[in-house]
This record gives sequence, C-alpha cells and structure tokens, in this order.
Amino acid sequence: MEEPVGDFNNLPEGCIANIVSLTTPRDACRLSLVSSTFRSAAESDAVWDKFLPSDYQSIVSQSSTAASKCFHSKKELYLFLSQNPLLIDEGKMSFQLDKENGKKCYMLCARMLFIVWGDTPRYWRWISLPEARFSEVAELVSVCWFEIRGWINTRLLSPETLYGAYLVFMPSPAGSYGFEYQSVDVSVAIVGGETHQRTVFLDAERGRRLRYQIVPRRVGIFNRARFVPVAEENNNLDDLQCPKEKGDGWLEIELGEFFNQGEEDKEVEIGVYEIKGGNWKGGLVVQGIEIRPKAYP
Repeated sequence: MEEPVGDFNNLPEGCIANIVSLTTPRDACRLSLVSSTFRSAAESDAVWDKFLPSDYQSIVSQSSTAASKCFHSKKELYLFLSQNPLLIDEGKMSFQLDKENGKKCYMLCARMLFIVWGDTPRYWRWISLPEARFSEVAELVSVCWFEIRGWINTRLLSPETLYGAYLVFMPSPAGSYGFEYQSVDVSVAIVGGETHQRTVFLDAERGRRLRYQIVPRRVGIFNRARFVPVAEENNNLDDLQCPKEKGDGWLEIELGEFFNQGEEDKEVEIGVYEIKGGNWKGGLVVQGIEIRPKAYP
C-alpha cells in the first residue's frame, strides 16, 4: 500500500494539484494529510480557486464585511464564505457557500418577499431582532389570509444542482396560534415549468406532540395508556412535515425542491399560503426564505 503513495509523491506538485481540484473540498482536506507534498498541493490557491464559484469576486465585493478583510489564501476565503453568511444586495439577501461542496446558498430577507397585508400594521409589523441576519424581520400579528411568496433567478445559483427552499421563522415571544391543526400549502416552481405542491405544518410543537403521544395499550385484561414515542409505532418521522430547529434559534420547514440545470435564466417562485381555512392565526416571526443545495437521494 505504501508504493502507490510514493509514486504519487514523485509527481510534480502542479499535477497533484490538478488531480485534487477534481475532487471536493472535503477530499482536499483529507488528501492534505497524506504527505507534505500532498499538503502543499491540496492547500494551494490553484485547488481552492476551483472550489470557489466563478463570480465570487463580484459577490464578495457587495459585502463590506468580506471586502474589508485580507485573505491570505483561497482556502481561507472559502472557509470564511462557508461559515459566515454575507449580506449582499443592500442587505436584502445573504450569501454563503455550502461547506461540503462549495455550492451557492442564499436567503431572501422578509422585505424581499411578497407578503399579503405585509404593510398593514394591524396584520403584520416589522421589527428588529439581535439574532436575525437582517435588519428587519416580519412578525405576523393576526390574519385569516396567510400568503408569502418569493422569487430567485436560477442564474444566481450553482448549475447542475438540486436545491431545496425553506421558510426560516420562529414563534413570537407570546407564542403562535391558529397553526396547531391547520395545515399550510407550500409550492416551488420554475416559472413556465412544473409546480411542486404539498402541505406542511408551521406549529413548532406539532412534531414533539406527534413523537410522544398517549397511546392506549392492552396489558392483560386492563387497558392502560402511556406516553409512547411514535418511532415505536411509525418509523416515518421524516415524513412528518413539521418545523425543525436550525441550531441558531430559528426553525425551518422545507417548502419543496427543484433542479437547477444552469443552462438558462429562469425564475423560481416559492409560495407559502393558507387561504382556505378562514381561521385567524398569528404569532410567527419570519426571517426569510433560504435556498440551499440538497444531497441527492
């Protein structure tokens, strides 16, 4: 097993760098442990420039935070962009790289979205939160017609990539109401193409309630009820379309997915709406809609 490594080490560093650049950022980090020759090649700008999007300079120039920093290598820049969402487009959008594969990730702030009655304080109000990426987030006061839509052009995204769209939100401090048993329709569509629709729940506690329910069990001649994890009864917890925690204090719910071929400029429309039930609902704080790569099945 040692001989092939020795043969590779005899290759010119530039040749090794070309080979490593055809892998992934994770593979490059692993290969840097093989030997000092591999480390030098795997950490070179020639390799990490391949992992950065071709228009990264234009994107970075839109962020005062990134533009003011001095990066000593392309790898350092890559890691910075994968760990720090950059505010771009006058603070209306955030940009980040997927750390695993270097694909582009965006979040549209609430101000970029079309929110029915969004400018009517009786129904929605705009507030600032220290934990939010953006200067403003939208707090739902109370509506019976709940509708949010957003758009992004495919030319901004990485080509040949499966993307998912996610609503990023949290309950207001007073708590949400009206979503406990009321499903919400969501959709993702490339304009002029196929529309993918489904229903989800925005109630933050629904997943917990479904995971631990009081389930009657017959024991001997007696009927007894106890808390039983749903996993014992149903292994399809991933199919429960409920919010999940992001790890930064916010929740997210997947709205759908689409494949970006990258051959044409096309508009992707993303929707979240509950307009059939007629019940009043409120108490959600919406930060935005995130569009990021998904792993292939």
